Amino acid sequence: MTLKDIKIGESAKILSVGGDGALRQHFLDMGIIPGVEVKIVKYAPMGDPIEILIHGYKLTLRVAEAAQLEVTPAGSTLLSNDNIQKKKSIHPGFGEDGIFHPKGSGNPLAEGELITFALVGNQNCGKTTLFNQLTGANQHVGNFPGVTVDRKDGSIKGHPNTLITDLPGIYSMSPYTNEEIVSRNFVLDEKPKGIINIVDATNIERNLYLTMQLLEMEIPMVVALNMMDEVTANSGSIDVNAMEEALGVPVVPISAAKNEGVDELIEHALHVAYYREKPLKQDFCDENDNGGAVHRGIHSISHLIEDHAKAANLPLRFATTKVIEKDDLIIRQLKLAQNEIETLEHIVLQMEEERGLDRSAAIADMRYAFINRVCSKTVIKPRESKETIISEQIDKFLTGKYTAIPIFIAIMGLVFYLTFNVIGGGLQGLLETGIDNLSQGVETLMVAGNVNKTIQGLVIDGIFAGVGSVLSFLPIIVTMFFFLSLLEDSGYIARVAFVMDKLLRKIGLSGRSIVPMLIGFGCTVPAVMSSRTLPSMRDRKMTILMTPFMSCSAKLPIYAFFVDAFFPEHKALIMVGLYVTGMVLGIVCALLAKITRYKGEASPFVMELPNYRMPSLKNVGQLLWEKAKDFIQKAFTIIFLATIVIWVLQSFDTHLNLVTDSKDSILAMISGWLVPLFAPVGLGSWQIVTSLISGFIAKESVVSSLEVLFSGDVTSALSSASAAALLVFSLLYTPCVAAVASIKRELGRKWAYGIVIWQCVIAWLAALVTYSLASLF
Repeated sequence: MTLKDIKIGESAKILSVGGDGALRQHFLDMGIIPGVEVKIVKYAPMGDPIEILIHGYKLTLRVAEAAQLEVTPAGSTLLSNDNIQKKKSIHPGFGEDGIFHPKGSGNPLAEGELITFALVGNQNCGKTTLFNQLTGANQHVGNFPGVTVDRKDGSIKGHPNTLITDLPGIYSMSPYTNEEIVSRNFVLDEKPKGIINIVDATNIERNLYLTMQLLEMEIPMVVALNMMDEVTANSGSIDVNAMEEALGVPVVPISAAKNEGVDELIEHALHVAYYREKPLKQDFCDENDNGGAVHRGIHSISHLIEDHAKAANLPLRFATTKVIEKDDLIIRQLKLAQNEIETLEHIVLQMEEERGLDRSAAIADMRYAFINRVCSKTVIKPRESKETIISEQIDKFLTGKYTAIPIFIAIMGLVFYLTFNVIGGGLQGLLETGIDNLSQGVETLMVAGNVNKTIQGLVIDGIFAGVGSVLSFLPIIVTMFFFLSLLEDSGYIARVAFVMDKLLRKIGLSGRSIVPMLIGFGCTVPAVMSSRTLPSMRDRKMTILMTPFMSCSAKLPIYAFFVDAFFPEHKALIMVGLYVTGMVLGIVCALLAKITRYKGEASPFVMELPNYRMPSLKNVGQLLWEKAKDFIQKAFTIIFLATIVIWVLQSFDTHLNLVTDSKDSILAMISGWLVPLFAPVGLGSWQIVTSLISGFIAKESVVSSLEVLFSGDVTSALSSASAAALLVFSLLYTPCVAAVASIKRELGRKWAYGIVIWQCVIAWLAALVTYSLASLF
């Protein structure tokens, strides 16, 4: 019997875990190991994937993967506390001092030396909230060297001589995804002075699996038990001092969302890092556990590779367990001789025979056995939380068989309506009025001051007409990001991936691809970057191929401007139509790729479904500030320079004489070469061609360029058919240079250039069809 044969609401005990490679290792790391009980919670609306309950948290996997898990029926004991020692926690609240870890016993850092930290934790554990509490506004965003995985650095508030790096959310230090590789390499290679490991206290067993691997790194570390307020509110408790004694590092209960316990966490972190207090050395493997097979195997291999680990500057315990798991990245670093590798294999084979489990399952079982021993002595599990009950009730509708997809469409439709017609549109109107009044005031002052006419033209017709027209769309962009961030922080986006997986698989993608695609509605650059969360290179390439078809927020100024000017009666309909058109063509392209170049199945779908939570207004506000700041910086740098360049090129001829008619300008001459190509689609004007070229630098500059080139009278220069063709072409043609650069970093030069050409061809054909049809009416 396999897991796919178990009915909804029934429980089963895992007998064996099939499959191989990184996916099987990922399953083991997530706690899917022999002897563990799982419960079938529900199926996705289309019958695949499945949601299961394991170790107190919800996980999704496909029916095909469930078929690889051999099980036997079991009773419903998953959430029972009967096997847990019931004792009153000595310190159930916040602010415990911690008495079992060594204090001041290390070798202090030199005065003035920068104290670096790595912030590490599972996804959905509150890591971003804690990072914001630790750093406040003292942070900057970049990428890890050589890769485009997002990186945030910042100094701890009140401690300028510190630097904390927010690593990607990961479940283990095994190389299943690029994030896990980046996080592991950062800890191994950069060797931060300390690690702050944030643990979701409401889901402690699964979270402590990563903690055990971090303890093996032999780096000063403090464990932050987050969401302790939820644990205590639901009649649970954790004996923090006893857990400190078991783990050998400081353990601090906190609530990052309420900023409780964070100051104490900072004190502990600074202390262990400054005094270089490494975790207490201890044996996680019990010599009495299952005959001591794993214990003997670990210690035998540890002695064998000790000199190699030292030469490779790898922590011995970490290297040992990774060698047993057959981690190729670590084995290569150890540079073992052939006879040593053969000896290792003999030891592992003997361990497997004695333990009755394969190498990877044996190590995972050893870790979870240690975690169970720790939790049995220190944790009284909380009863089912109000959040869990509410989440289950909400999911009956949001992931229901007949309601999930209609609700998703309705939610996205409401987001667009509020963005373009109510909140964003209303604020845009106010900002436009303010910019117009400012422009008129500046023009009046310049005329009164008898400023040179050319300078007046540059400032009014160039800067204010160009930058001002783009800046007026800031409210729409911020509003869009606001709603997307609410959906992501609430946990709804994970449900969308769950619901859409089977549908996306029909076009060769995984449900996880929906996340980059939805991010693409905000900006293509982070959408391309977020594709690194996909474990398969095939899925990454297909997702990146589709992402530019998702209409990014930089195109909103183009849509809003032309829809307002030419189709005000059908504003919402046309806006939604543009987004749908982009998605449909993206799907068509994905199907073509699946049929031709990327045959085969999408990567496995393994994703945690967190409880719904109220989004943190502080986190959302900080995200909006970052996006607004980026947009304003772009408006006053790239778009500002582009506007000036375009104004100069359209104001002067090749002899640098001021022209009275811009058709005699340098710009007209350059763009004129491409006019014949755009004439069949109704865009045979050098001004329009120029604006589209400027859109390659930044899509927002299309509107600003047209405002400058047509002296603010764009509507009289285009017909409705041409405007429709321009909208469709702008929707589909090459993404901006920043997005192309991001694609180049991810997939290489050929892919970047290929996508530029591919999208321009599709955009031209779609614009031709649009113009031909629109001309008939």
